[in-house]
Amino acid sequence: MTFWIASIIGLAIAYLFGSLPTGYLAGKLLKGIDLREHGSKSTGATNVLRTLGKWPALAVLVIDILKGTAAIVFALWFYPQLGTLSPVWLQTEFDRQAWVSWPVCLAGLAVLLGHSRPVWLNFKGGKSVATGLGLLLAISWPTGLGALAVFGLVLAAFRIVSLGSILAALTAIALICSLEQPLPYRLLVIAGGLYVIIRHRANIRRLLAGTEPRLGRSAIAQN
Repeated sequence: MTFWIASIIGLAIAYLFGSLPTGYLAGKLLKGIDLREHGSKSTGATNVLRTLGKWPALAVLVIDILKGTAAIVFALWFYPQLGTLSPVWLQTEFDRQAWVSWPVCLAGLAVLLGHSRPVWLNFKGGKSVATGLGLLLAISWPTGLGALAVFGLVLAAFRIVSLGSILAALTAIALICSLEQPLPYRLLVIAGGLYVIIRHRANIRRLLAGTEPRLGRSAIAQN
């Protein structure tokens, strides 16, 4: 029982990493505003850029990336420590190593959920793009860099953040499936990538309608 309680606590900590409301805090500290009432009403880095400026946006972006990385690094450290508490069927080193990748997968999902549904903001947060990038860099840096490259190229060509985010998520799914990675990591990236895309469903409707705003212009909703 102690083993399973400790495992759940680990997932809760990963969620709390993600739920740190970086953009919201930036708005409160720098201008005394609730970011959810301005611009796109998102707490993501793009709305911080639009509302507070480039340097606050850069700081929020970096911290959001680090949230995803920190949650995975924590999980990779924490769950192997539970070996002495594990059930008999996890006592062999082989089984333990195979098992650890599964709670790491769940911790990754927890940090994404924490960013997009933070308990501190009535479960209304960002779209988990930057946090997802940090997660990718922690579990498979080639996948993370590939997704980042696609995002950068799309942003440079079209100046549409949401389009870059969606294509980066699809790229991450394709890359993780083509590389030698544990099954739980593949499932994490597939589920996380689809979750990010679903979070952009309003943006997708505007993209199809040709009304999605470009970076640097006013917007009703973006990442």
